[in-house]
Amino acid sequence: MVFPPRLLDTFSAHTSLKTLELTALLISCTMNLLSQDHTLENERVLLRPLRMEDQEHLLPFALKEPELWTYSLVQGGSEELLKSYIASAILGREQSHSYPFIIYDKREGRYAGSTRFYDLHEKHRSVLLGFTWLGKEFQGNGLNVHCKQLLLTHAFETWNMHRVEFRADARNAHSIAAMKGIGCTVEGVLRSNCAAPEGRRDSIVLSILKPEWESGVKERLQERIIAKDS
Repeated sequence: MVFPPRLLDTFSAHTSLKTLELTALLISCTMNLLSQDHTLENERVLLRPLRMEDQEHLLPFALKEPELWTYSLVQGGSEELLKSYIASAILGREQSHSYPFIIYDKREGRYAGSTRFYDLHEKHRSVLLGFTWLGKEFQGNGLNVHCKQLLLTHAFETWNMHRVEFRADARNAHSIAAMKGIGCTVEGVLRSNCAAPEGRRDSIVLSILKPEWESGVKERLQERIIAKDS
């Protein structure tokens, strides 16, 4: 069947308009998710939106433990770098690219680090979780597992994501072990996939899918928390 050119033009314009409307709707949904204030909390940890004034809480880590950012794509190991790090994270939220949190250890009564959601895609129901760092004395004591439980529960059960992705420098064995420990599946390595502070880096990609979360990852994560807290 051959359609008249005018009809094809009308159909094309109508389709383009619908595509634009759908795209605008998806962008609006993403902006709504990231523009709301999200505070996540359990008996051990509180995650609240990162603010510029939080520099004073995180500055001791930047001055005394700059190696925390060894494998980070965005450096924070000095007063000026930390200020830029926080400003960039907040700008990402304002532009609906990411949602940064500050981590507060309720047991110790102190701020411990930061983490964030980023690259959220409402259409594909996927989000990345990363830029996570904790001061040295807060590592290995179960705090990170509590954080991940809150964040993953929020992603899968509040935002209804189907996929939560994690990435790290392929040389960062400590971070990779931590991600595997919470139930992530290794998908592969992206070779030389992005610029790094020094040259380029290979990035390992891991993920958790909603069916995996529901069929065992969530339960095993809770078991790890109980073991860490006992």
